[in-house]
Amino acid sequence: MLKVNEYFDGQVKSVGFESAGDHASVGVMVAGEYTFSTAAPERMTVVKGELTVKLPGHVDWETYGAGDDFEVPGDSAFHVKVTKTTAYLCDYL
Repeated sequence: MLKVNEYFDGQVKSVGFESAGDHASVGVMVAGEYTFSTAAPERMTVVKGELTVKLPGHVDWETYGAGDDFEVPGDSAFHVKVTKTTAYLCDYL
């Protein structure tokens, strides 16, 4: 079953799905700054474009390009700056 989500007045859209017990979503973010909250731990992989991210407990921002990934703990929040439209894959760990 697919679940379509829309955040930040349509600036971020994703499609969630389950496969063999794994839960993930794929989506696109347009240029902007966003703060996301997590319930469970997540692994974000940049598919195309780039994300500049400030992870929980970190002082510095880090930029991730296509093929790069980062993990976010559960029950936390992380900040994202997007300078150009970017596609991502989110695996819920």
